[in-house]
Amino acid sequence: MSTPMRLAIAGLGTVGAGVVRMLAENGDLIAARAGRPVEIVAVSARSRGRDRGVDISGFAWEDDPVAMARREDVDVLIEVMGGEDGPARAATLAALASGKHVVTANKALMARHGQDMAERAESAGVALRHEAAVAGGIPVVKALAEGLAGNRIDRVLGVMNGTCNYILTVMEETGAAYADVLADAQKLGYAEADPVFDVGGMDAAQKLALLAAAAFGTKVDIDGVVVEGIERVSLTDITHAADMGYRIKLLGVARMNEGGLETRMQPCLVPAESALGQLEGVTNMVAVEGDFVGRVVMQGPGAGAGPTASAIMADVVDIARGLAMPAFGRPAESLVAAPVSAEGSEAAYYLRFGLADSPGVLAKVAAALGRSGISINRMRQYEHSETEAPVLIVTHRTGRAALDAALTEIAGLDACRAEPVAIRIEDA
Repeated sequence: MSTPMRLAIAGLGTVGAGVVRMLAENGDLIAARAGRPVEIVAVSARSRGRDRGVDISGFAWEDDPVAMARREDVDVLIEVMGGEDGPARAATLAALASGKHVVTANKALMARHGQDMAERAESAGVALRHEAAVAGGIPVVKALAEGLAGNRIDRVLGVMNGTCNYILTVMEETGAAYADVLADAQKLGYAEADPVFDVGGMDAAQKLALLAAAAFGTKVDIDGVVVEGIERVSLTDITHAADMGYRIKLLGVARMNEGGLETRMQPCLVPAESALGQLEGVTNMVAVEGDFVGRVVMQGPGAGAGPTASAIMADVVDIARGLAMPAFGRPAESLVAAPVSAEGSEAAYYLRFGLADSPGVLAKVAAALGRSGISINRMRQYEHSETEAPVLIVTHRTGRAALDAALTEIAGLDACRAEPVAIRIEDA
């Protein structure tokens, strides 16, 4: 087919400019792989005169991204504006209603409105693709929908936010405090001026919600994800975890258990020798476990102009080839609203207590754990002051409700000098 695939780009920030640059440099290669030329015909952004480091003079300019989405000379809208509502959603809906394919890097939009948009896309007979919304350049959405399509997925887990992984890595390597490392990350451009969306876990939680939908055939449920950021991870726990053979990661986990769909994005301990334990810096990693394939691990850059543009262009090439796959790997109308697993699966836990250094205190802690049916795997006590002793306990597998009951009892002991710390240990 020689008819060009015509693109319109809504948003010319880092990612949008990256798409322009990729087509300028690799246009012939992309055309050869797509089986037809791929070209940009129109662009839209907030400021027309801003220098973006790429030449956009050959493209039609539209002040209104909605109007651009309706242009008759556009086949695919690439939406890279961001935001779960506003112009991004309006332009996307306009494109779908006009019979245009949509490729988006907008995880917030897909996490909140993905089901509705997927239904609209299928009703219109067009594609809605979002590889770039999850883990940057790692092709995990495509892996779930295509490469692993013959497998029943048991679990999806991974590190999906490079900012958090960078902060935790540097804290362990240098012994610097969280606030200091965060400030350095902001100076280096790894963290935004307002970093809450990243360090609070919501950025990664949105990605996990999208992966869970594709993995388990469920409707996207961002509100069902248990979210906890890294703000309260202390250098003390990072150091002690490393001493016991673990590393702390902001880890996303999705699995279907007897109670329903379990999706968690929270700091966890993982074995230091595991692939996830060895992951450092801003790199992302996603592991998918299937009943026939076993474990597949994918690692790569999770953000940035080049990796995200790479994911966007992979979706564009698929559309150019005529592959109009459902957004979540199966027809949107077949996706189910899965019940949320309230308890979650059992796990071992790392516990840290600040206890009075007096006879019988450890026996009281062990008894409280025992009354909740929790057994101790190992215990360690470090050098301490005359009045307070730091005690670490790794439990055997237990449910969170039982653990919370035990921790409440222990926190109420006169000998407990600080709020107990509990961090889940995930088999990784």
